[in-house]
Amino acid sequence: MRATAKIKSSTAQNQTPTVYGILFAISASHLLNDSIQSVVPAMNPIFEQTLNLSFAQIGWIAFVLNMTASVMQPVFGYFADKRATPFMLPVGMFMSMLGLIGFALSPNFYVILISVFFIGIGSAVFHPEGSRVAYMAAGTKRGLAQSIYQVGGNFGQSLAPVFTAFIFVSLGQKGALLFTLVTVTGIMILLYVSKWYKGQIQDGMKFSRKNTVKSQQSAAPVHSKIKIAMGLLVFLVFARSFYVAGINNFYQFYLMEDYGLTVRHAQLYVFIFMFAGVLGTFFGGPLADRFGRRNMIFLSMAGAAPLTIILPFVPLPLIIPIFFIIGFIILSSFSVAVVYAQELLPSKVGMVSGLIVGLAFGMGAVGAVLLGTLADMYSIRFVMILCGLLPLVGILTWLLPSDEKVRELTSASK
Repeated sequence: MRATAKIKSSTAQNQTPTVYGILFAISASHLLNDSIQSVVPAMNPIFEQTLNLSFAQIGWIAFVLNMTASVMQPVFGYFADKRATPFMLPVGMFMSMLGLIGFALSPNFYVILISVFFIGIGSAVFHPEGSRVAYMAAGTKRGLAQSIYQVGGNFGQSLAPVFTAFIFVSLGQKGALLFTLVTVTGIMILLYVSKWYKGQIQDGMKFSRKNTVKSQQSAAPVHSKIKIAMGLLVFLVFARSFYVAGINNFYQFYLMEDYGLTVRHAQLYVFIFMFAGVLGTFFGGPLADRFGRRNMIFLSMAGAAPLTIILPFVPLPLIIPIFFIIGFIILSSFSVAVVYAQELLPSKVGMVSGLIVGLAFGMGAVGAVLLGTLADMYSIRFVMILCGLLPLVGILTWLLPSDEKVRELTSASK
């Protein structure tokens, strides 16, 4: 009887249509949430000039943001798997708004860190529940659904250099107050999404509290190969995040020092990288549905490595096309890694989503501090050359189990 019930439940899930309205709403919320986060790195050049911050201090700002916004994600995801809390989505956005106000009015480095902490916590609350909403609304199109969800966040992150060039260069630190309007809009959208989310729980879908508790009580021990694969996947995402953290936080300074660009001009180069990453994120999910998750993860890192290695040495006119290609390729696995992790541990969607999007990016925050320290000790050029070697780690992707093997392992664990 129990096995029959599981089969019926699985069949019902496979027949569930993709809810595009909710996917676009949660993607828009993701865009607004990550736009708020991107205000922090966007302000780095302003703080470096007005408060005389060192590269190491800029690295610590990135560290606090990413450690709170990222490392806390699997914690919130773990509790969300145990007890779904739909209305934590707008609460998280409200916490980000409080941090944003403090950030705009911060008089010194230490108050900046406290304000960034609140922005990070708000984001940490949002992401696991957002991933769960995308998973629930996906139907059979999980790769596409995660791409729709993640592309919103990546686009929000890509706006950091635009904010610097067109807002903060002119308005300075207090220009961040404009983004309180963004948080109010986000809260309104998330109230709508939360009502839908709550309705799914009440209708007895997969992520209802009752079914979540049952699945945890009846779940078999996780296969050792799945644990090893999760560990390797986190390491690969960490290496990718380390590279992206170096570009987001320090490449603008490299362009200013080695190529003589202005702050505003340097920001536009970084925006091209991030915007290409948005396109890569969007197309990566559907391509992974067709050609396989592991194949896309391998291509996104090992495929970008030759270009990341030569980037610090090319003349200025070649940076834009090379930068665009790197951004597209290296972030094409952004949503794919999340789906791969969810398929490794389908009973812990919230936790693994927080682990991949959160903890791995938190490790990238450690990288930001290390890179900032190395830039102070040596040079920005040295840091960029070092970052260019990181995608070579993608060769290890072939140690991950194939998509077919993942299905075998998860079936054996049921």
